[in-house]
Formats: sequence, C-alpha cells, structure tokens
Amino acid sequence: MPAEAQATLTQFKDPKVRQSAAMDALVRDAVFGAPEIKERARWLIWEIGQHAGVRPASIHDLYLARGRGEVPPFTTPAMNVRVLSYDTGRAIFRAANRLDVGAVICEIARSEIAYTDQRPAEYVAVMTAAALREGFTGPLFIQGDHVQVNAKKYAADPEAELGALRALIEEELHAGFYNIDVDTSTLVDLSQPDLPSQQRVNYERAAEFTKFIREREPAGVTVSVGAEIGEVGGKNSDVHELKAFMDGYISTLKRLGKYVGISKISVQTGTSHGGMVLPDGTIAKVQLDLPALKALSHDGRTKYGLGGAVQHGASTLPPEAFSKFPECEAVEIHLATNFQTLVMEHRALPADLRRDVNEWVKTEAKEEWKKGDTEEQFLYKSRKKAIGPFKKRFWDLPESVRAAIGADLEKTFASCSRRPTST
Repeated sequence: MPAEAQATLTQFKDPKVRQSAAMDALVRDAVFGAPEIKERARWLIWEIGQHAGVRPASIHDLYLARGRGEVPPFTTPAMNVRVLSYDTGRAIFRAANRLDVGAVICEIARSEIAYTDQRPAEYVAVMTAAALREGFTGPLFIQGDHVQVNAKKYAADPEAELGALRALIEEELHAGFYNIDVDTSTLVDLSQPDLPSQQRVNYERAAEFTKFIREREPAGVTVSVGAEIGEVGGKNSDVHELKAFMDGYISTLKRLGKYVGISKISVQTGTSHGGMVLPDGTIAKVQLDLPALKALSHDGRTKYGLGGAVQHGASTLPPEAFSKFPECEAVEIHLATNFQTLVMEHRALPADLRRDVNEWVKTEAKEEWKKGDTEEQFLYKSRKKAIGPFKKRFWDLPESVRAAIGADLEKTFASCSRRPTST
C-alpha cells in the first residue's frame, strides 16, 4: 500500500475525521474526480468502511430466519436513492441511528442506474461514505433493485438482453451489492391457458439467474436473491400464482444444480411505481389489497421458507399505511418516488434550478409526453430523467439548501423506518 494511502487510512481511523468535511471531500472525489482520483477515493472509502465496521452485507440469513419463525414480524424499508444521493444517504443513516433501526436497505434499479448516472461502484462508495459521515455502524445492505428483463428487447434478441443483465449483475457483485432482486416478471405470459404455463419463462429465467449469482458471489457471502411473480402496476398477485412460480422455480433450480434459492418474493397488490398521478399533479389514492399481501407472505414463509412478500411502490402511500405492512408480515417495502418529489419540489430548492430541470424535461424527454396528459402529469412522471444531467448542480447546491432538504428527508425516512416489533 502506498505511504500516502496508508496515511489517509490512518487519518480516517478517527471518528471525528470520518464525521467531518474530510469525508465530504473524499466522496466528491469518488463521484466527480478524474478516473485515477475516482478509483483511489472509492478504494479508500471501502477500506475506511471495513475498518470502521460499515461493510456491505447480505440480508439473506435474516430473511430466512424470519421464514423459520425465529424472529418476530418486521418490514425492512428499501430506499431507492436517486437524487442528491450523498445528502439523501446521510438522512437515511441519521434516521436509522436516531430510531435504532434494525435493518434498512439502500437500493437502485437497473433503469435508475442509467438515468441518474450512478454506476454500482459509485453508488456503494456514496452510501458507505454517507453511513460513515453519520457515525452509523453495522451491516450495509445495498441492493440491486429490479434487475429487470426488458420484454421488448427479450422478444427481439433474448440472449443479448439476458447477457446485458448478466453483465450488470457481475458489476453489482463486484461493487458490493450483496442483495439482488432479479425481475423476470416482465416475461409472464397471461395469454397461456394455466398458471404454470403463464409463469414458466419467469421461473426458468429466475432460476438461471440465481445459479449465475451463486457461482459468482464472494466467498463467505450468500447473496439475498429476490424474484417477482407479478409486474408492479399490473394484475394483482394471488397465492395460486405464488405456488405456480415457486413450484416451477424450485424444480428448475434443482435441475440446474445444488444452489441456494431466493429469500423473498415481490408481488403486486394494487400499487404502481411513482403512484397514479392526477391531472393536477397530485397522487390518486391507492386501494391496497392487504389481505392478498398477508396471504402471500404467509404462504411464502410457511410453504417455501421465504422471509415473506415484498411490497413495491409504497413511498406515495399515506403515512397511516406503513403500520399495515408489519401487520401483513410483508418482509420488505420499496420506497422511491416520494423522496425524489420531496427534493424536486422542496421550498429551499432554487427557482432557477427547478425551472431549468422542467425546461430540460420538456425539451429532451418530450417523446414521453403521453396524449391526454397535462403538463403537471408529464413533468411528474418524466423529470427523473433529468437527475443524471443535473447531478452536479444538485451536488453543488449551497450547504444551507442541502441541509434543509436533508432535514425533511430525515423526517420522511423516520416515518417509514421502525425497529422490528411483534404484532
């Protein structure tokens, strides 16, 4: 190890240094530095985390313990961090520390990696630095959300699309993503005459990706792999679909070899990604099928040993909904768009930045403006595409602005993050 790197590691052994502007400067290098500076900063953040007890980890064993009934019901919040990532991560870990949260996941989806300009190695460095900056210690659960097959690309060239996902999975594993949600639910074919036939391509591809992950996961780590039986925003899932998927998945995986299977199953119970936006830009009330969620979690645990069912599209739900998820024994909820909205519409955000984002979207993403949508609906659904192009401008916001946004993010995270409790 070069003497300079050793000196930096020694300096950051002091918690006061880790929780100072020195960490801010290091993480900025990890995101915006020249290639060699970026690589050095990311390596340093990883090593500092290893020394300080902030290490990427898999939630697999915890979820299987829940499946065996060895721990009481709990619901893990999984936060998709898209915009102002370092400040957002800091808010997550402040809330986790304040509430003594048992487990929290930071995640990013395949689509989000592209439009937010955050490759896996950068994402791990930023989340690790955010945890270190706030004095958080413990396992760092970083997740590849919706490692999803694009159905149109798969139909045109299956091997090319599957190859793109394999490349992403390898990149995520190498970076420290030890939780990966494989989403082949886009391949469910509802035109088939029975449930096993409808789910067949879904469970076969999910099993193949499980094998792929198991053969590449780091020594001593059992990556938490998730699968999905119903695409979010589509038809609601039920226990019959769960059975069709799981029976097919288990038999397929067994044929492929002796591999550990999934730890959880994502289902559809009435939500949609980002919520259903109304013409005035507000979000429509969602009718959650909570009995279905509870039944799916119950069967997932008792019949297949999983941690339970996963609820997507939850961030835009009303606050009173969050207590329902532990009651339904959902093992995980995914939260994203509401945090993005909080940042984009925050009162402290400079008017010129908000204006420039909106104008960019209207020019560069105009092909996404669906016929019949108002401008408010279009901007709400499409402004996420501006996150990557405006990434540096958000990072460069005055400290007072970022602090105000971070404080409100922390309050929002606290409302959906609680320690596991029995019901």
